[in-house]
Amino acid sequence: MNMSPLESVAPGIWRLSRTWRPGMRVDGIVFAHPSQIPVLLQDQALEQVANVAHLPGIVVASLAMPDIHWGYGFPIGGVAATDPDQGGVVSPGGVGYDINCGVRLLRTPLRRDDLDGRGEQLLNELYRRVPAGAGIGGRWTFTRKELDRLLAEGMGALDRYDAVRKDDIRHTEAGGCLASADPDAVSERAAQRGADQCGTLGSGNHFLEVGYVERIVAPDEARAFGLEPDQIVVLIHSGSRGLGHQVCDETLRRLRDCEQRYGFTLPDRQLACAPIDSDEGRRYLGAMRAAANFAFCNRQLITVAVRDAFRAVFDANAPEDEIQVVYDVAHNIAKFEKHDIDGEVRTVLVHRKGATRAFPPGHPELPEDYRDAGQPVLIPGDMGRASWVLAGAPGAMRLSFGTTCHGAGRVLSRRAAIRAAKGRDIAAELRERGVRVRGRSAKGILEEQPEAYKDVDLVVEVVETAGLSKRVARLRPLLVVKG
Repeated sequence: MNMSPLESVAPGIWRLSRTWRPGMRVDGIVFAHPSQIPVLLQDQALEQVANVAHLPGIVVASLAMPDIHWGYGFPIGGVAATDPDQGGVVSPGGVGYDINCGVRLLRTPLRRDDLDGRGEQLLNELYRRVPAGAGIGGRWTFTRKELDRLLAEGMGALDRYDAVRKDDIRHTEAGGCLASADPDAVSERAAQRGADQCGTLGSGNHFLEVGYVERIVAPDEARAFGLEPDQIVVLIHSGSRGLGHQVCDETLRRLRDCEQRYGFTLPDRQLACAPIDSDEGRRYLGAMRAAANFAFCNRQLITVAVRDAFRAVFDANAPEDEIQVVYDVAHNIAKFEKHDIDGEVRTVLVHRKGATRAFPPGHPELPEDYRDAGQPVLIPGDMGRASWVLAGAPGAMRLSFGTTCHGAGRVLSRRAAIRAAKGRDIAAELRERGVRVRGRSAKGILEEQPEAYKDVDLVVEVVETAGLSKRVARLRPLLVVKG
């Protein structure tokens, strides 16, 4: 007898009925491969999908991507939209502590063979120029007044430092700036933590990776994105550092009694939330947008360092102005967007927690040069195997509020990964695979070993099968800087 609460409704799509737990306002929808279901049924993340379905004002469904795993409040890989006209709430747990953690892809004019004999030099140069590690500051330090400009204006504020180009902004989600950011909602403590951290990787799963285009799957889309076989590319994965963490932490403390104050009944205190149009909700959204703008600036200043490193190693063979941003996209964010819900276009607040925006061809928010191809979607896998470039597909707008997965997704906790690595030299194993890695700590490399993650090929197969996004190019890692 099948006791699974999940019902298969289409290839790669499973339904968790709202009747599974009392108080669920909507169904859960899980995107997964059949082989993932037995593990998922043993994971707390499925309970979290049901918990999110309790949020006031939630519409359509509580969604989970195939890289789902347990997180704070929301599962990582969780998506939910709330309607402000129906008492909808904003929940910091639906964004996460690392506000606007995201991924940027750079393309270079180099080919794989160009790294022969220079890989170690480039890795050392990148490690020297891009600070990594918990609490580590970097080259750039901003006064509170300067920082407030970054928080309010996003990447555009870097123009006064000659640290951004028009194409960098054009190829960044939301033009590298969320409107209505409120620097005044960012505390002095949060500002102090971020003052010297713009342009740094941080720790955990953040990384800087040099790789190459191993395979093109969709030639037309790859051509639109400027990607070619054997081309050297760079992935940057980082977020809002200590500033964003502080914003989230302080907000959660302020929201502790909101459940009683506004009459919510929630199954998990980690889902602490406030009505979108409340003072608490507006304050968090203003601070969250400011932290998101800081994160866009962070990845931009890392890009400046990457360009300088390539120029130092390759001199005239790779002019700095030829290293271009393919795209930069957030995967921890909450944004107001227009979506068709039951035949009516409504403005809803879309929470994406470890999930990537994936707008399809023709969407008005896409830059003109990508309008026919769809939005580039960047899916890092692990540092030993592969990552993917996808393109947003029409099914995402019908099924997931224009969203797809954000990575491979952890299969081992950090502690379990360290236990699994006992007696092994992970860096040496990676060298055997042709990957050089440098990290701020040996522990960080152990925690992020390839076996700690799901198979990214399987994850992207699910979202393509479900119609959320389309595979464009597979990337293979060569050099990795870890926090």
